[in-house]
Amino acid sequence: MSSIRIHPIQTGTVAIRERQRDGEGRNRRNLARVVADKRWTEPLPILAWLIEHPEGLIVFDTGETASVADPGHFTPWQPYFRLGLRERVRPEEEIGPQLRARGFDPGDVRWVVLSHFHTDHAGGLAHFPNSEIVASKADYDDARGFMGKVRGFLPQHWPDWFAPRLLESGHDSFGPFTGTTTLTRAGDVHLIPTPGHTPGHISLAIEVADTVIFLAGDASYTEQLMLDGIADGVSPDPAQARATLGRIQTLVQQRPTVYLPTHDPQSAQRLTEALRAGTR
Repeated sequence: MSSIRIHPIQTGTVAIRERQRDGEGRNRRNLARVVADKRWTEPLPILAWLIEHPEGLIVFDTGETASVADPGHFTPWQPYFRLGLRERVRPEEEIGPQLRARGFDPGDVRWVVLSHFHTDHAGGLAHFPNSEIVASKADYDDARGFMGKVRGFLPQHWPDWFAPRLLESGHDSFGPFTGTTTLTRAGDVHLIPTPGHTPGHISLAIEVADTVIFLAGDASYTEQLMLDGIADGVSPDPAQARATLGRIQTLVQQRPTVYLPTHDPQSAQRLTEALRAGTR
């Protein structure tokens, strides 16, 4: 029996335009077509993940902050926040209170891994001043400063103490992925480059017994979209995103894999079913 335990933590919900979720081959240069879509998704979960590992607690993504309800929280001149996003987060749904409710102290988290810097993945950073925060250099460079705001990030809300460990191409490989980084000494937790949604997007692969638990961030919005190889509608590089999805499909063919994107309403249930089936 594995001593690794994985917990989904839902930090509120987000609704986006259907064209953003289903892609339709669009890219960021056609953002106007995304926000002009009259169809909204249902409220989707904003998931973060807690991994209990013998080497220390790991958090993958920090979820969203309740401050999204505050006037002026979003960059006012960035149209996406006004036209393409509906978030609902109560203060008690932030990751810090939720960890405490489960008996964990955010101050005891050893590593925080960010898939990327969009606010629904990095909004809870302030809860982890004592953790080593790991992110990709490509995404950090893409998200910071004025141009980061133009691209839809909120670097103005990063904590003053924020100084992440920035990853470039790693020296390891994992299945069909190269340039990976192994996080744990045990060699069972891997940082996987999954670019597409953002230039340096990272996923987390956890080996539990014979199964890979693949925390996918926004590599796709649902498992089915991954299986269909459909890039999302705001990816700056849809071809790169589709190549990433192809590598994930290869991994799924090679090894038993539980694929868990952040906004898939079925992700938490798939993890539960895998645990019931004996993946512990």
